[in-house]
Amino acid sequence: MNRRASPDATASLLDAVQNAVADNRLSSSAAENIRAWLTEPRYAEYAPEVAAHIAAGKWQVLDDVFWTVIPFGTGGRRGRMYPIGSNAINDRTIGESAQGLADYVKDTLGAGAPLSCAIAFDTRHRSDHFARLCAEIMTAAGFTVYFLQNYRATPELSFTVREKKCSCGIMVTASHNPPSDNAVKVYWSTGGQILPPHDKRIIERVMNTQEIRRANFDEMHSTGKIVFCQEEMDAKFQQAVLTQATPGPRKLKVIYSPLHGVGATAVLPVLAADGFTDVELFGPHSKPDGDFSNVPGHVANPENPPVFDAIIERAREAGADIALATDPDCDRIGCAAPLRFVATGGSPVVAAGGPPAATVKWHTLTGNQLCALLADFVLENRRAAGRLTAQNFIVQTLVTTQLVRRIGDSYGVRTIGDLLVGFKWIAKAIDEFGADFFVFGAEESHGYMAGSYVRDKDGAVASLLLCELAAKLKEAGHTLHEKLDALFWQHGAHAERTVSVQMPGSEGMLRMQEVMTAFRAAPPTRIGGDRVVQIRDYERQCVIRVDDSGSATEPQPLAGPKGDLVFLDFATDGNYVACRPSGTEPKIKFYMFAYKPPEQLSNLEAAKAELEERLSRMEADLRKFAGV
Repeated sequence: MNRRASPDATASLLDAVQNAVADNRLSSSAAENIRAWLTEPRYAEYAPEVAAHIAAGKWQVLDDVFWTVIPFGTGGRRGRMYPIGSNAINDRTIGESAQGLADYVKDTLGAGAPLSCAIAFDTRHRSDHFARLCAEIMTAAGFTVYFLQNYRATPELSFTVREKKCSCGIMVTASHNPPSDNAVKVYWSTGGQILPPHDKRIIERVMNTQEIRRANFDEMHSTGKIVFCQEEMDAKFQQAVLTQATPGPRKLKVIYSPLHGVGATAVLPVLAADGFTDVELFGPHSKPDGDFSNVPGHVANPENPPVFDAIIERAREAGADIALATDPDCDRIGCAAPLRFVATGGSPVVAAGGPPAATVKWHTLTGNQLCALLADFVLENRRAAGRLTAQNFIVQTLVTTQLVRRIGDSYGVRTIGDLLVGFKWIAKAIDEFGADFFVFGAEESHGYMAGSYVRDKDGAVASLLLCELAAKLKEAGHTLHEKLDALFWQHGAHAERTVSVQMPGSEGMLRMQEVMTAFRAAPPTRIGGDRVVQIRDYERQCVIRVDDSGSATEPQPLAGPKGDLVFLDFATDGNYVACRPSGTEPKIKFYMFAYKPPEQLSNLEAAKAELEERLSRMEADLRKFAGV
C-alpha cells in the first residue's frame, strides 16, 4: 500500500514546488493543485507518484497535468490520460465523475427509489478498466449496473439506458480524439446526455467529491448487482435500428471501416440483416486498436477526408459503389462515393465503355451534405409510405446547413433548428415536441439519428440509410454526389466549411476567451469581401445590426438558446459565419456558410466553385482576425 511522505518530506517537496514556481518552471495554479494532491487525504494513494515526479524534476509534465482541474462539462469529462493530475484522465478524475453522478442521482430520486446504471466502453486504451471502475463505484452506491462486457457503440449504451429503464448511464469513450485521450459521457434516464438543471448540479457534486467508495467487480457480478447484458442488448439494439429500414434495391458493393473502433459490432450485423450481402470490412482498420495505428495521424475522425484515402483506394480496386467509416464509438459516420457512374456490371465508370473503376474520381461528402441527403431520403420515404404530416418535424443545430431546413419546408414539415451545438439538444427537442412525430435529427459534425429508440446520434442507422439511398440511386444510374446536385438545383447551392484551431494549455484558454471577446466587441466589418450587417450573440442573448457606415445599433433581444456562440450575418442573404469554443476539446471553431439561391443558378459547377472560393476568402479573413 502506498504511504504518504512524512511531514518533513512533504515540507521539502512543497518547498521544491515553490522554488519551481519562482524559477518559472511551474505555474502557480499547478503548484496549488499539487499541494492538494500531496496533503489532502482524498489524494493519499496518488501522493507517492506526485512526489516521485517532483524528485525527478518533471516540471513540464507536472505543469501539464496540474495547471487546472479538468472540467466535468455538460456531457462528461474528457482529456489526456495520465496516472496523476487534476488535469488528466485517471482513476481519480474518472472516479470523481462516477461518484458525483451516483450521489446526485440517489439524492434526486430519493430514499427507497430503485437505482440502476448502464455502462459501456469503446476500444481505447484503459476504456475497459475505467468502465469496471465506474461499475464498482455505482454498485457501492447501491445501483444495479447493466454492463456491456465487451466494447460496444455509444448509441447501444443510450439504447440500453432506455431499454432497461436505467436511472442513468456511463459511456467510456473519447469519441474521435487522439489515442492519448479518454473520457466518460454521462447519460440521464431518457438515454440522452445530461441537460439542465441536472448538468450543473452533477458538476457541482463531481467537483466536491471527497471519498470514492468502491465495491469488488467480481463479487458484485456474482451477486447480481452487475448484470452482463451484451448479448441481449445486441439483438434488441439491432432490431431497433432495423425499424428504420425501407424496401428497395440492395445491390450495392460497400467498403466499411470501423477505424479500429467498435463499429463492426453494430454496422455489419445491421447491414447484413437489411439485405446488403456485398459488404467488405476494410482490413487495415478492422482490428480494435486504441492507437488507431493505420489511420492517418492516428486520429480516427471520419470528418477528416485523409482518413478515407486508403479506403477509397481499396474501393476503386474492388469496384465498390460507396465507402463508409464510423468513428471509434460508432456514433458518427463519414462517407465517400464516386462522382458519377453508369451501372455496367456493378462497377462505377464515367460512362459506358469509359475508363476502369480504378480511375474514377471519388470524393468524400461533408457532414452537412450528408445531413441534406439523409433528411431528403427519410422524408421521401415517409411521404411515399403515407406517414408524413404537418405534425412531423426534423431537428438540426444552429451551425448545421440551412439546406436541411429548405428540404423540410419542401415536404411541409417543421424544422426545429434553433439549438446549440451538441446532439443532446436534439434529443431534448425530440422529447419536448413529441417522439411520435420526430422524423430525423442531424448535426454538421457527422451525427445523424432516425427513429426514437435512442437519444443520441447513431452510426449504425446512418450506415443503413446511406446504403439504402445509394442502392436506390445506383439502380437509377446515379451517385450520391449527383443526388446532392439535384438538391442544389431544387433548393439552391450550399457550401459550408468548419475550421478548428487548436489552443491547448492555460495560454490557449486565455486566447480562446480573447477571440470570443473580440468577435463580440469589435468583429470585422467585412469578411470574404462581404459586409457584416448583423451580430447574433447567443451568450448575451442580443442582436446588433450594423448599418452601411459600420455603425452598430442598440442591442435588441435575441430569441433563442443561451450559449457561447456568435454569428456574423452578411449583406448577401444566406451567407454568414459563426464562432464558438469547443465544449470538449481545447480549440475554437469557425463555421462558414455560403449560399446561392436556385433562381441564380445557370451553371451549377461554376456556382459551386464560386462558393468554395468565397469560403476560402472567409477563412483567410477569420484566421487573420484571430491571429492563427
